[in-house]
Amino acid sequence: MAQSKGTVVLAYSGGLDTSCILVWLKEQGYDVIAYLANIGQKEDFEAARKKAAALGAKKVYIEDISREFVEEFIWPAVQANALYEDRYLLGTALARPCIARKLVEIAQKEGAQYVAHGATGKGNDQVRFELTCYALCPSIKVVAPWRLPEFYQRFPGRRELMDYAKKHGIPVPVTPQTPWSMDENLMHISYEAGILENPKAEGGSCICSLIGNFTAGPGRPSEGLLLRESSVPVKVTNAGDGATRCSALELFVYLNEIAGKHGVGRIDIVENRFVGMKSRGIYETPAGTILYHAHLDIEAFTMDREVRKIKQGLALKFSELVYNGFWHSPECEFLRHCIGRSQEGVVGTVHLSVFKGQVYILGRESPRSLYNEELVSMNVQGDYEPADATGFININSLRLKEYHRLQSKVTVKQDE
Repeated sequence: MAQSKGTVVLAYSGGLDTSCILVWLKEQGYDVIAYLANIGQKEDFEAARKKAAALGAKKVYIEDISREFVEEFIWPAVQANALYEDRYLLGTALARPCIARKLVEIAQKEGAQYVAHGATGKGNDQVRFELTCYALCPSIKVVAPWRLPEFYQRFPGRRELMDYAKKHGIPVPVTPQTPWSMDENLMHISYEAGILENPKAEGGSCICSLIGNFTAGPGRPSEGLLLRESSVPVKVTNAGDGATRCSALELFVYLNEIAGKHGVGRIDIVENRFVGMKSRGIYETPAGTILYHAHLDIEAFTMDREVRKIKQGLALKFSELVYNGFWHSPECEFLRHCIGRSQEGVVGTVHLSVFKGQVYILGRESPRSLYNEELVSMNVQGDYEPADATGFININSLRLKEYHRLQSKVTVKQDE
């Protein structure tokens, strides 16, 4: 055994990588404290505690951070209508700074000089974990085994890692029958690596955990859901059975259940990682997909057109910053403040339904609505003079007339 190097707090999942890393860190001479975040994943946490202790962790923390994940990370993303590269709802990207924040808290509590994680050297998560750690505790030292030559040369692939696990009696859930990497939290499940690295390979219905296969789902739409917002979701009511959920965590779990039964929220995409390569991922984000569509609808109903244009630009930048791991950067804090300010009038109720993988908006109402039924009606003139549109059109056509007049001159001159 190597000479003691001090205490390291390991972000531990109980899977293949972090289980092997726990044992490997002990081989290197570290005293290991394992930290497992309960962020809404289906997990036998007591079994995970026993496993980490059996592998040599001197202490095991299991921290339930589900509520703060929803309220402090998911809700700002819902407010932003955050969507990376037009498709990805950022389930993993939002979870990492939440997990890493608690990792730093435990390290400080334990007086540990080091933290460690199992993120690979090719992915985004290494950036997300470490930028959060350095932002919240600049003196912390990060041990990233997958970037250390003595580790990745010893374990060039998952086969070698599984051999190491077998040699050291480490039980792992990965088998040849499920040759991909899976990461789960309350917001989503992601699948990547293994056979999915071939972009032509179909994920198939075997990759469905949070959601069901919509082709085999219920034969009729869900009962109408009434989702009420007051800048963030505050209440959901099932119009069929009257079931109501009000707390952030209960509301989110309930929408996961409803949307999941109808196969809502599954995407198969190729995205651009921050480190510069493209990767293929399959994501299931049921509740997040409902909330994205519902919030977009109530926002369009209540927000001024020009404010919303500016906010859309902020949301694009916010999504990029979150994806790239800059949650605790000054620019991301500034954007969250600006986006939050824009949401003060986003209040109302959306009536929606889900069916066969789709979210259907059925209606909406709001005391802060900017929709004027009389003004827009085709049957009532209201406070609007149609003749005024003539001048409006004439003024707007001036620029077009001048542009095409010049183009005609240039074309004639070129023909000569």
